[in-house]
This record gives sequence, structure tokens and C-alpha cells, in this order.
Amino acid sequence: QVQLVESGGGSVQPGGSLRLSCAASGFIFGFYDMSWFRQAPGKEREWVAIISSAGSPNYFVDSVKGRFTISRDNDKNLVYLQMNNLKIEDAAVYYCNAVRVGYSYNYWGQGIQVTVSA
Repeated sequence: QVQLVESGGGSVQPGGSLRLSCAASGFIFGFYDMSWFRQAPGKEREWVAIISSAGSPNYFVDSVKGRFTISRDNDKNLVYLQMNNLKIEDAAVYYCNAVRVGYSYNYWGQGIQVTVSA
């Protein structure tokens, strides 16, 4: 069955870095655009970044531009979110998402906690 499993979350101080990974299985990974979303307590889920099926282009929400990068390994069915210079407002549960453009396939991971505190 389809699975998206996030890993790499944790707790860091402001200015620190984390790398999230998302392992995909159960579908043809190379056909899907991959995104990261996040949801902070009391807030709506927010799109953070997207990487196309071929690996580029990539897009980011303005609040993370210059600090986050997204990449993928289509041979290993992995997508990454490198988060640098983390801010307190980056704290949230981060979700991996897979979408196949032009189809109704839309998959979500279970989410992983990222905590940023002094």
C-alpha cells in the first residue's frame, strides 16, 4: 500500500538545522511532485516547498526562501527538506505530500514534529 514516512524531526535551538526525510513506497515515485507542508498548533496546514517529479523546478513559501532547500532521490524514493537557520516560527508538524499532476492521486505522510526553542 502507499506509504510516506517522515523522519529527521526533533528539537533545535533558533539558528540550528535539521534535515527531514520522507521515504515513499507503494507508488511510482518518479511520477509524482513532492511537497512539504507544516501545521503549527492552532493554525491551518501551510504549504512549505515543492519539487517537481524531475527534480526541478522547486518553489518555496516566502518565509523559508534562502533557508530551506528541497531535494529528491528518485532511485531511492526519498525526498528531503534541509532546514537551516531555523526560527521559532518554523516549529510545527511537518508533512510529506505526493501529488501526480493531472490525476486525483494525493498522498500524505503521518507528520513529524519539529520544535524550535531557546
